[in-house]
Amino acid sequence: MSASALMASSAKLLLLVLALAHTSLGVTIYGQLPLGQTQTQGPWATTTALAAYNDTRLNPPAVPNPAINRNFAVQLQRDGAQVPGLSLPHVGPSFYGFSIEMSVITQVLGKNSSFIQVPFLNLMANLQERAGGVLVRLGGNTQEFATMVEEGDHRIEPGHTFGKTLSGSTQTTLTPAVLYTRDMFYMQSNISSMVNVKWFLGIPFNDSVNWRTEIAEEGQSILGDNLLGLQAANEPDFYVTFQRRVAPYEPADYKREVGELIAWMETKPKITNHRILIGPSTSGQVWHAEQVFETGFLDDYKDYLYAVSVEHYPNNNCVAMYSDPHSPDAVVPQELFPYYLNHNNVVELASHYTANANTAATYSKPFIMFEMNTGSCGGFPGISDTYTAALWALDYGLQMATQNTTHALLHVGGQNVFYNPFTAPPSNQTEFNEWTLGPVYYSALVIAEAFGKTNTSQIIDLRANENNQNTPGYAIFERGQLSKVALFNYIDDPSGANNLNVALTVNGGVPASVNVKYLEGISVNEKNNITWAGQTFGNKLTVDGRLRGELNITNIPCDQGQNICTIPLRAPSFALVFFSTSDEALSISQSPTTFSTSAYQRKHNTITWDRQAVETSNGHNAGELKVKLGSTSFGSLNIPSAATPTRRGGPVPLFVQGLLGTVVGLLFGSVLQVL
Repeated sequence: MSASALMASSAKLLLLVLALAHTSLGVTIYGQLPLGQTQTQGPWATTTALAAYNDTRLNPPAVPNPAINRNFAVQLQRDGAQVPGLSLPHVGPSFYGFSIEMSVITQVLGKNSSFIQVPFLNLMANLQERAGGVLVRLGGNTQEFATMVEEGDHRIEPGHTFGKTLSGSTQTTLTPAVLYTRDMFYMQSNISSMVNVKWFLGIPFNDSVNWRTEIAEEGQSILGDNLLGLQAANEPDFYVTFQRRVAPYEPADYKREVGELIAWMETKPKITNHRILIGPSTSGQVWHAEQVFETGFLDDYKDYLYAVSVEHYPNNNCVAMYSDPHSPDAVVPQELFPYYLNHNNVVELASHYTANANTAATYSKPFIMFEMNTGSCGGFPGISDTYTAALWALDYGLQMATQNTTHALLHVGGQNVFYNPFTAPPSNQTEFNEWTLGPVYYSALVIAEAFGKTNTSQIIDLRANENNQNTPGYAIFERGQLSKVALFNYIDDPSGANNLNVALTVNGGVPASVNVKYLEGISVNEKNNITWAGQTFGNKLTVDGRLRGELNITNIPCDQGQNICTIPLRAPSFALVFFSTSDEALSISQSPTTFSTSAYQRKHNTITWDRQAVETSNGHNAGELKVKLGSTSFGSLNIPSAATPTRRGGPVPLFVQGLLGTVVGLLFGSVLQVL
């Protein structure tokens, strides 16, 4: 077909699509490149310019010598009432949620309430399908200096909800001050209307005299029940170190300030829910949560607390990332590698907070690990971005659940970190595809399936194989009955000599067969080819938030006469064994709730929101969007756009958006935005 004929045919198709959309459609064409994130300045930039795409591969730890028992049995009870030491039931959304640093909201969520990132929605939808919902915190170090400004503030790019300015912070990660407009809450609200995301925000604590509680007032007013809690300080035990308070600043001082905040909030008519605070969020590096509890924090403020929280990373990479990578104090990732492949380390790490979780339970409060990941200051190359991290986060999450942690939030930073669960593409690349998924997102997905939606899941560490550090296992009970077993093989051995055969026996008899889903990577140092039940989200720069490939569930016949189901695990691997053939998780693959793109160029996708669904004073018209559509982060590439607004109406059906995007893309080779 000639170019003129193709153009004519495409034009006819465009008219047809416009007719389908009736008066609800407005089209604006932009020349936009995707939103980018901060470029790394750490020592690993010699391998790749951005930590999120680092190619460092470490050598897997040596196989155990002497060899472990590779063929062992695990005795299980069918009735949970016969199992001492089961955890409290897991209640609520997905065990793992996400803690998104405020300085990267633009890249992860979108640039305003009517321009939302499709991959993020798809990733949340997949967790919702398995667990019913997801918890997301917007905060971190940057929340302490966050300030709400009016739309049109000169420090925020036109068309954007967020901006940055210097904070004066002296802490390790050089925290900027985040500026945001009221539109942030509408962005959150719009996301929650599409996927079941519940939110946490943080009240800035850098000025305890002139409290900035707009985030609480507008958050409650706009988000309503979708706002679950407000963090009252982020790691207050570091406040003297980071020069936010003058020494001495002790747990009693923090407790006093929370009381002053409560008194301030009670004078604000927009704050109608006062049982919303979260604390103490200590790091455990300077103070421990118990020291705050001893001040009367829980007794005095229990009627104002939504949840009890702490934050903790097992190790830190701060010296290498922000100081001298050759310093003797810098962590050497190769030497640290075995730490993350040892179940005993996971047990020890989680045990630090067992007493805190049980204390919270006595006050009928959730206990939340409010910020965590493989290592602070961005994690470690060759560890945080590999299959090792997926196995470690699975083991750690299950172990935290056994010790009555309610939820844990995996931290999300910019492209200058190694540990992200998901990362938007860099805008300073001339060619790009889509998002990059971190291995720990698979951990969140698997645990969501393991715990399910019944709100009855109870977990116990099986101390399998005589509590061998390489072969942990867990049992999961739902509605008081054995539901699933989780099995690990931490050993890396391509020869097959360390593959496992685990004989599961059940008091009361095994079923005729069990079904198994495997989380697999060819090695513990694998960065790309990670699969869950045969499916993958794709390798770096190829992720749109949807699973790809055929679902592969392994059915294993059991020997009912011998009361044994033998589960094979290659070295390395993880297996989730389903004892019920009717378990909903067996039919779950890609969530049927997916989001098409209405803004498209070189395969980078975002979704746009009907602007009339957003309060009139809150939206940005197309003329305002024409200046810059890039990142708020340093070094990003911004391409000016030429915008021509057209009529607006109701929301456009997603299939019309997708078809229209295809047609206009053919006609103009640009970005389409449906308003």
